[in-house]
Order: sequence, then structure tokens, then C-alpha cells
Amino acid sequence: MSASELPDELWRRILETGIHLSNLSYRDLCCLSITCRRLNRISGEDFLWYSLLSSDFPQPHANDPSSASTSSKKKSLYKIRYERDRERKRLAHRRAVLRMESEVAEHRRKIQELELQLAEEKEKMKSAVVELSNLRRVRQASVALNVWQPDVIRGRQKQVVEQCNVPVDSRINSTEMELRLCRQQIEGFDKALRVEVRRLEAAKEKLASVKYHPLQDNNLALSPLGTRKKKLKTSSHVS
Repeated sequence: MSASELPDELWRRILETGIHLSNLSYRDLCCLSITCRRLNRISGEDFLWYSLLSSDFPQPHANDPSSASTSSKKKSLYKIRYERDRERKRLAHRRAVLRMESEVAEHRRKIQELELQLAEEKEKMKSAVVELSNLRRVRQASVALNVWQPDVIRGRQKQVVEQCNVPVDSRINSTEMELRLCRQQIEGFDKALRVEVRRLEAAKEKLASVKYHPLQDNNLALSPLGTRKKKLKTSSHVS
């Protein structure tokens, strides 16, 4: 017995079993509907689309206007529910993309802030190095003058040193401490910057994966329920 000789009741049983076993989706049913007039008629029957409704949307809301329209075709109800569910998923996907874009922007802002702080700290360290070098020269010159110059010059230098508010050695110790602090700060900023760069790369990869979404490739998923059926109706075969 060929497929064309199978009775309608057997075809209905096959399709219904496929739906219950989750092997037959609405796309499959729509594709069957354009193969021939017979399957077009059978695949559009309410009991099949009611089974799909119960399978894909098992818990309709009580205030759902489509659930109250018992006189409407189940195929039309399925389309309404599907479009509503697809819009909900599209909005949820859009919110996820916006959250990830905000996270990427925040990581970039932190990186810029860390880079600025790092540059400022390096400039402070550079100034501290120059100041420390100058102070050490002053101390060496002071020692040399005390040892080699006449008493009159030493007395004049003593007056200059006494006029200074802070002794050279204290200033050197303070500058050395500032230099150590700058190095610690730079090390901390470098570490934080590396961590933030890794986080940014991870967030960018996650954003790229979130932006790729199957819903974007299924813009024509409902076409078998509407325009595509009209377009291909002329190519239907008679069983």
C-alpha cells in the first residue's frame, strides 16, 4: 500500500502520535501542508493544532484573549501564542544584550580610570626620583664642603643649612618613603589593570555569544503559517 492509499484516519493517527512524542513540530506540520491537498487539509485540522498548543504552551493565562476565543481556529491561536512568546523572548534577549553592553562599557571605564591613575603615579615616581637624586647631591656637596673648604665657607654653608626648614637627611628619608609608596601603588594599579583587561575580554566574548541568538535566524519561522503558504500553494500536488 502506497502512502497515497492510506486512509485519512491513519494519517491523523500518525501526525497525532508524532506530536505527542515531540517528534513533530509546527514547522513540520506546515511543511506537510504544502506537499499535497490531502495533507494540507489534514494538517490544518483543529485537533492537531490543539495538541501542539497543549504541548508548546501548556499553561495559558486565564486573561489571555486567545484562550477565550473557542470559536477561532486552533492554528490561528497557535500563531498568536507563538508570536507573543517570540516577542517576549526577543525582549528578554534584548535586555540581556543591553546588560552585557553596559558591563563592557563599565569595564572600559574602569580600565581608563586605572590607566590614568597609573600614569599619574608614574609621574609622581619620576618626580620623586629626580628630587631624591638632587637631595643626595646636596648631601654629598655638603659633606665635601665640610671636609675640604675653609672655615669661613663652612660657616656660610652652616647658615644656609640652618635657614632650611627641613634637614636634608629628613627630606631624603621622606622622599625615599614616597618613592617606595609610588612603586607599591604602581604595582597595585598594574595588577588591577591586568585583572580588568581579562574581565573586559571575558565580557566581550560573552556579549558576542549573547548577540548570536537563534531567534535572529528564525525571522521567517512563522512564514509557513502565513505568506509562505500562499506563495507555494500553486505548487501543491494532487494526491
